[in-house]
Amino acid sequence: MRDFDPRVTPVRADLAAKFLEGKVPAPRYVAGRLYEVIASQAPLRQAPRPDAPLDTEALKGERVTVYDENEEGWAWGQLASDNYVGWLPLGALAAPGVPPTHKVTALRTFAFPGPSIKLPPIEAFPLGAKLAVARVEDRLAVTDSGFYVPAVHLQPLGDNESDFVTVAGRFLGAPYLWGGKTVLGLDCSGLVQIALAACGVSCPRDTDMQEQALGTAVGDSNHSAFKRGDLIFWKGHVAIACDAANLLHANAFHMAVAIEPIAEAVASIRAAGSEVTSVRRLGKILLS
Repeated sequence: MRDFDPRVTPVRADLAAKFLEGKVPAPRYVAGRLYEVIASQAPLRQAPRPDAPLDTEALKGERVTVYDENEEGWAWGQLASDNYVGWLPLGALAAPGVPPTHKVTALRTFAFPGPSIKLPPIEAFPLGAKLAVARVEDRLAVTDSGFYVPAVHLQPLGDNESDFVTVAGRFLGAPYLWGGKTVLGLDCSGLVQIALAACGVSCPRDTDMQEQALGTAVGDSNHSAFKRGDLIFWKGHVAIACDAANLLHANAFHMAVAIEPIAEAVASIRAAGSEVTSVRRLGKILLS
């Protein structure tokens, strides 16, 4: 039997996804049911408990294939965006509705119950959330569910940002949160993933996956020739080079997204016992 990464493989001791039949042993195989994330953001946890560790977050409009549900209101499934597997609150999911047409480009935007920004907002959507827009009325996009969202904060799904470093820089000062993916809190790999997604680039969730999948290895043995947009990896951590001298990263030292000199960051992380494992360079299309 091949070794499968449990983070992105829907298999447990008691069941597995139907498409894995013949590849992994399981007492039963489940075809799964497609859902859509209807909450602005939904936690994906390691276990079906609100106090279980947060692995990642699913954003509004994402699709999830659910293979199991329990009586406590949790669903075990796999995200379509990056294949991550875990437990989500069942209340954050619903049968797929009208396909999304737009995505949120502001760090956070409000949804109003009527055609006025003076009304109390009823929901807030993070960057990357996907909405189905029915029409635009006087600078407000009206969603299929009747919410009014500032049109300036939305972009058609096919339109992408051109510079992921600029996108990542908008999160400067956002608090650090393990597993987070929004301006309310995010981690180092979440910052990379959400910034690349804004540019239309699919990206794995965790640092080790990103190091294997993104770009090409560059740099000398001292990793001294940094360019804007390079991804700098340590074991369990990733940062984005802003230029040859500075990097941007969500980190637990500052407990925030911060910019600091590359030399200082490398030295401080080395002092904590970790060396740079690689520098990966992405295509020019991601840097305007």
